[in-house]
Amino acid sequence: MKAYHDLIHRVLAEGVHKEDRTGTGTLSVFGHQMRFDLQAGFPMMTTKKLHLKSILHELIWFIRGETNIRYLCQNGVRIWDDWPYAKYKASGDFQGEDIRAFAERIAEDSAFAEKWGELGPVYGHQWRSWPGPNGAVDQLKQVLEDLRRNPDSRRHIVSAWNPGYIDQMALPPCHAFFQFYVAEGKLSCQLYQRSADIFLGVPFNIASYALLVHFMARDLGLGVGDFVHTLGDAHIYSNHIDQVKLQISREPRTLPTLWLNPDVTSLFDFTFDDVRLEGYDPHPHIAGAVAV
Repeated sequence: MKAYHDLIHRVLAEGVHKEDRTGTGTLSVFGHQMRFDLQAGFPMMTTKKLHLKSILHELIWFIRGETNIRYLCQNGVRIWDDWPYAKYKASGDFQGEDIRAFAERIAEDSAFAEKWGELGPVYGHQWRSWPGPNGAVDQLKQVLEDLRRNPDSRRHIVSAWNPGYIDQMALPPCHAFFQFYVAEGKLSCQLYQRSADIFLGVPFNIASYALLVHFMARDLGLGVGDFVHTLGDAHIYSNHIDQVKLQISREPRTLPTLWLNPDVTSLFDFTFDDVRLEGYDPHPHIAGAVAV
C-alpha cells in the first residue's frame, strides 16, 4: 500500500490549511491518483486494522440499492449512523438516546427505522434506480450488459452524482462515479472521488471498490486488473494528524488474498459469508473521530 502512504506524505508536506463544512479544518491537496494491481494482492490496509465486516456489508447494501440504515444496523455496521442520528437528535421525537441505543432501535423497530433511518437517494438508489425520462435506470445491470455486449466501449460508467437530488441526500456522494475497462481478459475500474477523507474514508473506499471489481469480474467471467483511484479534494482532518503520522511510521505487511465462494457467479447474489480474506495480518486499529 505504498501508494496510500505516499499520499499521506504528500498531504503532510504540501497540503494547505482549509476550513470545511464540518468546522474541523483540514490539510488538503487537489488532484491525486493511486493505482492498485489487484493481482498483486487484495488492497486492504495493513498499517492499521480495517473492519472488513463494515466494508462488505456496506457494499452489499449499495448493490441492493438500499438507502435505509436498518440493514447496516442489523449487521452491526455503524459507519452511517451519525447522519440520521443528528437529524433525530434535533427533532421533537428525541428521547435522550445515545447513538448506540438509536442504532439498536433502528435495527429492532421497523416503523422507527422507516421514519428515522432513511438517508435519502444516496449511492445505492442512484446505482440501481437512477431517475430517467422512461423510468428508473438500473446502472449496475446496464453496465454489466454493456460490458458483455461491447467490452471495448468507453462508456462503461456508473454515476452516483445526480445534481437534481443532491439536496435530498444526507450526504452528497463522495465517491461520485466510476468507469470500467476491459483489456487482455481483465476488468479494471477507475473511481473519481470528489472528497477524500484520507485517514478514515479512503482505506474503506479502496477495499470496497476492489471488492466490487472482483464481484463484477466473477459475474463477467474475467480476471481482475487495476483499481485506479482518482481524488479531487484529498484531505487529512486536523484531528487526524497524529493518527496518520503513527500509521506511516509502521512498516507495511504482506497484502492478504481474497477468496470468493466459487458457487456464486452473480454480482447480485454475494452475501457476507461468500467472502473471506486470507492472510490478513494488520497492525492494530487506530481510532479517529468522524467529522459530520
